[in-house]
Amino acid sequence: MSYTTIKYEKDGRIARVTFCRPEIHNAFNSTVITEMSEVFARIALDKDIRVVVLTGEGKSFCAGADLNWMRSVINQSFEENLAESNALADLFHEIYTLERPVVGKINGAAIGGGTGFVAVCDIAIAARSAKFSFSEVKIGVVPACIGPYVIKKMGEGKARELFITGERMNADRAFQVGLVNKVVDDERLDDEVNALIHSILTSGPEAVAMAKELVSEVPNMPAEKYIPYTAEMIAKLRISDEGQEGMDAFLNKRRPNWVEDNKK
Repeated sequence: MSYTTIKYEKDGRIARVTFCRPEIHNAFNSTVITEMSEVFARIALDKDIRVVVLTGEGKSFCAGADLNWMRSVINQSFEENLAESNALADLFHEIYTLERPVVGKINGAAIGGGTGFVAVCDIAIAARSAKFSFSEVKIGVVPACIGPYVIKKMGEGKARELFITGERMNADRAFQVGLVNKVVDDERLDDEVNALIHSILTSGPEAVAMAKELVSEVPNMPAEKYIPYTAEMIAKLRISDEGQEGMDAFLNKRRPNWVEDNKK
């Protein structure tokens, strides 16, 4: 399957998804949303994939909504706007709930809705030159579709501040508020992302998927739910094929089979 606004590559166990509109700083429109949704649905069905890398081509990661698309949105009805907004909200949820970990390789500016794609990554590593802003209030709107994921990642206090001010942040500030996990010099970005991928590939794939679910679900549960939920989760994993293999490998001081498979 070919795409016109994004690039999809599969390299063994690694999937790479790249925004490919560098001439407009990888801004997104309805076509980008459709193609991104299609590619992540494709990734979800490919059980060979262990990790996904999301990045942008050129000097920017994603500069938010395409201005030409925004011009057309002004003249749309509420129903038309709602349909496109639902498509974007569904895409963020699709990425956020993917069973495989998504690594954000933040190579440049992430503005407006572009910060949403940073927020739905499980781990985001930013180049030091990257810039960030929840700029929606500057044009009279709000970061609505991305809001749930940004608030989960940064907390209500920081989200309130940055959603209200639209402050333009450098990478260190984005790290300070919790939007990104690490900041590195631009020339080290590839090496840091590759090292992270290697670390993920040494972990059990089922355990990684369950770790994502655990972090997502438990904060929303009262004690009477999370106590049995977490106890059942670890009991199931201990008797699973992967859990048995992992514990046996640890006790016998050998590599588990998923690490050996990755080296083939």
